[in-house]
Amino acid sequence: MNGTNRAAVKPGQQVDIVLKQDQRTGKLTRGIVKDLLTNSGTHPHGIKVRLTDGQVGRVKHILPGE
Repeated sequence: MNGTNRAAVKPGQQVDIVLKQDQRTGKLTRGIVKDLLTNSGTHPHGIKVRLTDGQVGRVKHILPGE
């Protein structure tokens, strides 16, 4: 599932994000969502989140929960 819809992204989910410095390469970083930083309902480049380790980026994939 992609991360362009805010309603689909929830704290505690495992996601793949792209960090600001990795936008050119598209390198993904995996982590657990702590906070949602995008206020609008959708965003074409992905909802911006803060992970539990403090990294901030845009959600590219929402991983299925166990």
